[in-house]
Amino acid sequence: MLRPRVMPHQLVHQHQPLDGDRLGVMCWNTQKLTLSSEFQLCLTQLLAKFPTRLLLLQEAKLALSHRLQLDGWSYAVSPNIQTPSHLFGVLTAGQCAFNDITALLSYRRELRFATHKSQILTHHPLSGGETLLVANIHAINFVRHGHFYHEIAALRQALLQHRGPLIVAGDFNVWSRSRRRYLADFCRAMGLQQAVMEDAHHIKSYLRQPLDFIFYRDLTLHSATAINTPTVSDHNPIYAQFSR
Repeated sequence: MLRPRVMPHQLVHQHQPLDGDRLGVMCWNTQKLTLSSEFQLCLTQLLAKFPTRLLLLQEAKLALSHRLQLDGWSYAVSPNIQTPSHLFGVLTAGQCAFNDITALLSYRRELRFATHKSQILTHHPLSGGETLLVANIHAINFVRHGHFYHEIAALRQALLQHRGPLIVAGDFNVWSRSRRRYLADFCRAMGLQQAVMEDAHHIKSYLRQPLDFIFYRDLTLHSATAINTPTVSDHNPIYAQFSR
């Protein structure tokens, strides 16, 4: 495996702001299955049922030889793994403009000699003139809790300059009390609220702790649910609908 050298993107909505009236956000750790026909079919069905303007994927897999099949979407990728034929990482897609894209890698590697984890920060203009900052997170695992804390602190530092609406979502790997406490401290410092899911038992958990979250600031939450898709990934997608 190579340290990623390319960051694929497809930006086809650069003059289109987000509509703040009904902002659907879907977040899903796809377990590297994004190129499979099963995933593509399931995603098509989900998007038909749950109106989505922002799609946040973790563990996305892309082929270097051709673009991901996300027709009608703009997207940007922050990869953490590159092989001779594929990239893996977090992907944020939207039917809107991307004003700024920042790809981040964790300072630490998992299990000392394995891979980094990736995050991506994207800025999207809202129709009212404000800018929404979206942080798509796949938090580091298999490191000491102190190292996890430093990664969360680095994320906080990267977000501090933004004063407007904010969404922070993804797979946070908070399977212990210490990690949950670090995450709770981060949310308090950033003024973030948790989108509490209906059917929360469908959220992927480890040691009875949920791993996937959507947090938000300066938005109104209308609904949030975890969606049972047991045949596609070991995580289920979570979905929230907001307005500004």
